[in-house]
Amino acid sequence: MSRRLWYRRAVETLPIRSHSYHFNLAQHPFAANGFHSPAYLHYPGIIAMLKRYQEWMYRWEDRLTSRDTNRVVRPFEWGVEWSRRWPGVDSAALTGPPEQFFFSLNEKLVANSDKFYSYDTPKDFRLERLPMRLCATGGPSSQDERKFAKQTGLFLRFTSPVETPYPENNTMNARWFPARGRRAVLVLPQWNADAIGHNALCRIFNLSGIAALRMSMPYHDVRMPAELQRADYAVSANIGRTIDAGRQAVCDIRACLDWLESQGYSELGIMGTSLGSCYAFIASAHDARLKINAFNHASTYFGDVVWTGQSTRHIRQGIEGVLDQQGLRRAFLAISPMAYFNQFARWPKKSLMIYAKYDLTFLPEFSRVAAGEFARRQLDTIVRCLPCGHYTLGETPYKYLDAWHLCRFMAQAFR
Repeated sequence: MSRRLWYRRAVETLPIRSHSYHFNLAQHPFAANGFHSPAYLHYPGIIAMLKRYQEWMYRWEDRLTSRDTNRVVRPFEWGVEWSRRWPGVDSAALTGPPEQFFFSLNEKLVANSDKFYSYDTPKDFRLERLPMRLCATGGPSSQDERKFAKQTGLFLRFTSPVETPYPENNTMNARWFPARGRRAVLVLPQWNADAIGHNALCRIFNLSGIAALRMSMPYHDVRMPAELQRADYAVSANIGRTIDAGRQAVCDIRACLDWLESQGYSELGIMGTSLGSCYAFIASAHDARLKINAFNHASTYFGDVVWTGQSTRHIRQGIEGVLDQQGLRRAFLAISPMAYFNQFARWPKKSLMIYAKYDLTFLPEFSRVAAGEFARRQLDTIVRCLPCGHYTLGETPYKYLDAWHLCRFMAQAFR
């Protein structure tokens, strides 16, 4: 038996032993506020141990969140000029208080989201073998860059359907991990991911006979403008630019699907982590071709995450003098997954949603609301809750548990 066949059978048949919940939503509807606690959790010793574990996890999350020292507090900007290129926006209406303009505009964009997220298929798809660049965002990385100096990768490149003022960002870039067959998955890493993030996951998908296309999201790695050290323009205190980055990401995803179809891949899925999960959900809500979905860290409203998240505190600092949490939720409504469940439910899809119990960036209470919405609508969804935080999900041993859930789900869902 070949290694590839052995691995595929192992992934599809071995039991899951992690703490998780599988919802057959047609038979087991559940409340959005959680589950009944097991009886053993009522013993004082167990409660004390879990409390110590929680405190240890929060300290670990704090260390990981604060290790980057190049976060910049940027001034608040409405960014009205970014909306002039959006479909369905009347330039003559760009007058009056920008706050009311954006609140009203977001409601219109959600109501007409198929038009807002429409695009023209690019004409210049091409595969290029290019040198690898790490493009780390945590600060100087010349030593790490040298590790990849002699490595190359195969990349899909094309002109993004959404034009921005930054030439680097206007060329879509995606690492291609081909596999035989008709199954392919788009992979979107987390905010500020370097250029190799999730590459190992793509190789594991290959072992299951699934091709993988790992996207560079707007303003990330090789698409980052020269004046930046981090992907600040993807999520920032500039309202219009942040919405435009979300629209660009969704249109880039859909253009990648066009290319995959042209290569003979007809069974298509998507997997996104954190910010990539947000983009993945919105893209799937507007494209029937995405039948398999994995949302790794999932939440509700974009503005709530920015306002309450530990890793976006510097962005909130630039915003809170102008908007409160409710206002920020309204200002970012057009790029909020929670606004598009009606659109998502239009087509049959299989989904996996993973969230972390001790997450300080995507707060668990928001994730449970999202899980409850999947349940309320009786969508075909598996929900996993992992005993870690947002950043610790990328650390040992949790990253292996996360990869297990993702790869097993993909292997089974594509059957």
